[in-house]
Amino acid sequence: MKIQTKRVYEPATAADGYRILVDRLWPRGLTKEAAGVDRWMKDVAPSHELRKWFHANMDQWEEFNTRYQAELKGSGALQELRSLVAEKDLLTLLFAAKTEDRNQALVLKDLLEKS
Repeated sequence: MKIQTKRVYEPATAADGYRILVDRLWPRGLTKEAAGVDRWMKDVAPSHELRKWFHANMDQWEEFNTRYQAELKGSGALQELRSLVAEKDLLTLLFAAKTEDRNQALVLKDLLEKS
């Protein structure tokens, strides 16, 4: 099992495997065809409140990470994502954020690789 992350605005390639969008909102200006998303899992994305908080506090990455993991505890959506990881050889978690080093897909990737 291999998990990677990628901005949804980057073109889809065969090297992406199964593509899952992990944002609560659909990416602005992107059609479903252009996105090349196999599945949109909005329920595994950060809550609206946490997303807004992090947008205003981008320098508090560790706090976001902690809060997001707390939201995910016992989440049925996270369990569903874990099941997909077990089924697929290659999975790409897609995100719309401009920051490639601080986004929810990275938190999810880390959690999935530890389980």
